Amino acid sequence: MRIYVGNLKYAVTDDQLREMFSEFGEVASADVIKDKFSGQSKGFGFVDMPNDAEAGDAIQALNDSMHDGRKLTVNEARPRTERPPRRF
Repeated sequence: MRIYVGNLKYAVTDDQLREMFSEFGEVASADVIKDKFSGQSKGFGFVDMPNDAEAGDAIQALNDSMHDGRKLTVNEARPRTERPPRRF
């Protein structure tokens, strides 16, 4: 299951995100999304957990929890919608 994690501090790393979820089970990947030009975190990320039950437990435990003084938003990620190409 792919999990969306929002309202992260900009200093959170991929490894810290992985560690946060690993206490609930196996984490296949953890990625903090960064701006492609500046490399600055955008304050959200995605975690992939192969076991849906463990992912559900993580979502339930971490949603609305406090992490580094910020209230996290954690839920199942929605599929990415296709957007038309931008024209300049």
